[in-house]
Amino acid sequence: MTSVCFYFQVHQPMRLNKFSVFTKNSPYFDDNRNREYFERVSRKCYIPTNKILLDLINEFDGKFKIAFSLTGVFIEQCKKFAPEVLESFKELAKTGNVEFLNETYYHSLAALFSEKEFKEQTKLHKKAIKDLFGQNPKVFRNTEAMYSNNIARLVESFGYKGIITEGHESILGWRSPNYLYTPNNCNNISALLRNYKLSDDIGFRFSAKWWEGYPLTADKYASWLSKCEGQCANIFIDYETFGEHQWEDTGIFSFLKYLPSEVFKYSNLDFKTPSEIIKLNRPVGIIDVPNTISWADIQRDTSAWLENEMQKLAFEQMAGLEKYIKKNPELMHIWRLLQTSDHFYYMCTKWFADGDVHKYFNPYNSPYDAFINYMNILQDLKLKLGLNEDR
Repeated sequence: MTSVCFYFQVHQPMRLNKFSVFTKNSPYFDDNRNREYFERVSRKCYIPTNKILLDLINEFDGKFKIAFSLTGVFIEQCKKFAPEVLESFKELAKTGNVEFLNETYYHSLAALFSEKEFKEQTKLHKKAIKDLFGQNPKVFRNTEAMYSNNIARLVESFGYKGIITEGHESILGWRSPNYLYTPNNCNNISALLRNYKLSDDIGFRFSAKWWEGYPLTADKYASWLSKCEGQCANIFIDYETFGEHQWEDTGIFSFLKYLPSEVFKYSNLDFKTPSEIIKLNRPVGIIDVPNTISWADIQRDTSAWLENEMQKLAFEQMAGLEKYIKKNPELMHIWRLLQTSDHFYYMCTKWFADGDVHKYFNPYNSPYDAFINYMNILQDLKLKLGLNEDR
């Protein structure tokens, strides 16, 4: 039996206001733009997709199961701009067929600069999930599936039983992503690896008319899943795939509605949550990942956020404020919001395919505009902390 594991990342960053060195006492975050984006995606994706998933869970008497990770910044915007979206996630949680995973509260790059900050953000997110949905997450998914031996070791020390990352040939070689693996030098945690080919068939290629698999129908996709040999077929994608990245007129909602019934036609397939897969299966081998990988673009590394000199400087300046920031809770929240990975993503100067999918979420005309705006805000934050420019 191969278990289909659907996991959806749900995230919207808090986008920044246009900010210059001459700006005084202006808010760092653009509430109007954030509300506009959030209400649009709620209308096109969150509300209709949650309704479909709830109906499917009820239709199949609990045999259809899924998992989510809702970032803390997404949750905050839910409360501020669209409480009905948060209520719809609570309704899904009540079914008992939805697992909520843990990650950094601020969808940040904390794991790359501070073990302490990484742990604190993980705790904040875990508390938020417990308070909202009554679940104690057992599986961890780092920002953008960033993963390394060291990150896995840290997550294991936090008490998690599973961690999610990319199932790429660079770490697997000839092996399949459709099995559990043990992170190198770990004993009590299992790695669930994303089947990136099957995931990207939905997330990126669904409406691509040049693709040999077009059009992707529920019965066709279920037949591909039925040919997966292994313990699990991990389909991990951005939730905004439904209705936003892939618009309703592509047929994405119909695909989702009919997929479970097509999957259940195969006796070798069922649906399981990440925790269930870990509980029912044992790892088949070890994965050794000394350098950080992610699920971003074809390079599957951290270069989407930390490749060029602008990104590196902005990241270094932001991280350098850690020892100064913790004395002021209000400024600490702002500093952590500035850690959100999207701010560095907007500074990316390389070309890659999945950038096309996300570009209309980018509020800047160029990566250089993103860098200048971010650094202006960071400089203003330094002044609020009483730091001189050269510190």
